[in-house]
Amino acid sequence: MKVINVILSGGVGSRLWPLSRKSRPKQYLPIFEGETLFQKTAKRNQSFCDEILVVGNADNYALSRKDLNEAGITAYSEIIEACPRNTAAAIAFAAFAAQKEDILFVTPSDHLISSDGEYSKALIRGIQLAKEGFIVTFGLKPTHPETGFGYIESDGEEVKSFREKPDLATAQAFLDSGNFFWNSGMFCFQAGVFLEELEQFEPEVYAKAKETFEKKKDGFLDLDFSLQIPSISVDYAVMERTKKIKVVPSSFNWTDMGSFEAIYEYYKAQNYPIDSHGNMVIGSDLTTEFVGLSHCILIMTADAVLVLNKDKAQDVKKVYERLEREKPTLVE
Repeated sequence: MKVINVILSGGVGSRLWPLSRKSRPKQYLPIFEGETLFQKTAKRNQSFCDEILVVGNADNYALSRKDLNEAGITAYSEIIEACPRNTAAAIAFAAFAAQKEDILFVTPSDHLISSDGEYSKALIRGIQLAKEGFIVTFGLKPTHPETGFGYIESDGEEVKSFREKPDLATAQAFLDSGNFFWNSGMFCFQAGVFLEELEQFEPEVYAKAKETFEKKKDGFLDLDFSLQIPSISVDYAVMERTKKIKVVPSSFNWTDMGSFEAIYEYYKAQNYPIDSHGNMVIGSDLTTEFVGLSHCILIMTADAVLVLNKDKAQDVKKVYERLEREKPTLVE
């Protein structure tokens, strides 16, 4: 039995446009003390895992290889998706590549996590539960009423319900109750247990993913076979339906870095320059003055400028989606 860190690296990071583009998604931006989130993920889990398996896509596998090489990591395997088919299929590919008894520790590649004692404690408990045949998710104790995350309602390690991203009032109620946790998107389970549950709940995803995996060449998946796989998240496919689910309530420092608000808070903690009204400039050394504005962020790249109130950071995705239709070269 091995413990394999399955790193999912298929996202674009549309809420971090214009820094994040299709050609360089947010997990590959070297803006975190000179490292990328992808590199930090791989390095953080090395001491807990025996192997690294990267599930990426045809557009970014070269970036993953470059990051791993620069981080001094040469021992890894990879599965390269021909097109995005969501997380249920991506994790199924990893499970098919493993032995049934192997423990898969599935992690997104774009989270910022403190590798402290709390992280170690949570991961050790998760691996223990996975060895006992459970499908494990990690719930983070919320620090504020966040509307950008899904939530897990629990009683200890027992999962009572999964909740969608809430409005502000509901998020505050979750926070006040004390038994809701942010859904971290990190999982731990035996490969065989996951595949059994996937086959039970989503037999078509299981069958088509298996067929696609078996037709792969040198780690690359075939496009025609891939397109036949139903696109569904692992939460909907398995986590919200299995009776084998457990949650590890955790309190390590975790941010999904999914918005400029998260970037702002991270940079602020690093003593990055902020004016007296809480305004920040990213990507430019030009003298910039904000008049009548507070808690705003100006982001500049060679071909775009974005100005936003950090409290509206989730809305950047709408800008990205509009530009994708109207000016696609600006998101490439």
